[in-house]
Amino acid sequence: MGSEQEYIDIFDRHRELIDEPCAKLLNDERAKAIIRFKATGFPGIKEENWLHTNIAKRFSADYGMNLGRVEVKAGTHDIFTCDVPNLRTHQAYIINDTFHPGNNGKPLPEGVILGSLNDVAENHPALLAPYYNSLAGKGDSTVQFNTAFVQDGVLLYIPKNIEVEETVQIVALLQANVEMMSIRRLLIILEENSKASLLLCDHSSLQQQSLSTQVTEIFIGRGASLDLYELEETAGNNTRVGSLFVRQDADSRFNHCNITLTNGFTRNSVEVSLEGKGAETRINGLAIGDKEQHIDNRTLVDHKVPHCTSNELYKYILDEQSTGVFAGKMLIRPDAQQTVSEQTNRNLCLTSCAHMYAQPQLEIYADDVKCSHGSTVGQLDESALFYMQQRGIPAEEARHLLMYAFAGEVIDSIGIDALRDRLHMLVEKRFRGELNHCKGCTLCK
Repeated sequence: MGSEQEYIDIFDRHRELIDEPCAKLLNDERAKAIIRFKATGFPGIKEENWLHTNIAKRFSADYGMNLGRVEVKAGTHDIFTCDVPNLRTHQAYIINDTFHPGNNGKPLPEGVILGSLNDVAENHPALLAPYYNSLAGKGDSTVQFNTAFVQDGVLLYIPKNIEVEETVQIVALLQANVEMMSIRRLLIILEENSKASLLLCDHSSLQQQSLSTQVTEIFIGRGASLDLYELEETAGNNTRVGSLFVRQDADSRFNHCNITLTNGFTRNSVEVSLEGKGAETRINGLAIGDKEQHIDNRTLVDHKVPHCTSNELYKYILDEQSTGVFAGKMLIRPDAQQTVSEQTNRNLCLTSCAHMYAQPQLEIYADDVKCSHGSTVGQLDESALFYMQQRGIPAEEARHLLMYAFAGEVIDSIGIDALRDRLHMLVEKRFRGELNHCKGCTLCK
């Protein structure tokens, strides 16, 4: 082991400090996770799920860890203002790895909880005990690392038959003057026939090197519906390791769109388990890379029961020396008859130095299904570029228009009008090199 041993030593040496401010539920799961992490360490590049992403190297920097829960005194409104016009949301923040309430006008419906994961686990342990770490407990060693060290996060709980009309927005920020690690956790619970949309914004940015590890567990009850939108706008010196676990009950609906607009080194993992008949899931992703950025997305959609539907679309646009990785698996188990599943991965490499590694997978153990998958890697259509230039459009402008059209299919899947319009504009500015990441966040200025 390399850096793993340093973290193990930190854990053993400061165990009381880590446990002291935390609820028993977090500490009990922490004890199990550190055993698993000690047994495996960080994943190596010889492991199938990490062939092109050396994550152990990213953890080797000497990051600061706020184990003593030093309070961040700055007000959230003072350090970040969402600049999406006409977007009305219920806001909450994770500053470094601690929950902070937002400045909300309209109250949430009665019974809905948007608050500190640690506080709710302390005051209402019976509410969270059936859920917390029940999905992530089987995750890889980066997930076990998160569970071992996490001390707070965000809980969103929506009781049955409740619809949250306005979008819930959770904004992750980093504030420090040293190299910093953020260890954060999200737990989202939608009970029967509830409905919500959730926007997760990662605007973490420091002048120094930083790393964020985020584990999200989502439970969607019978007949419930969740739209989840994730937007990353981080800096070139940031590493983001995100793991998302979703369990869907019968007749539930899950719509997920993950957009990496600016970043440094990103690894996202999504695992969706369809466990009730009639469940539907849709997963879309857009990754835009240039310079030496690295974007790795791994997905698993696990069809366990009959009559479920899944649709997946991921697109990459890679420029300069950036690297993209996509590994998507659709798993159709023997009992999952009459499954309808489609997976598509399309990629543009704009230079000969950009690299894309694509691995679409379809595992079928049932015979009455309708499934397809495919992946393409190519460059911009030279004939289309020539056609546009023949009609007076400059070459660079023609390139931008084709890239914008390529990305549009994913952006158009967003169901929030204000966010969709804003992202169309941000993506266009990104292609033109005009985008200032984390606009509105004073940490980035």
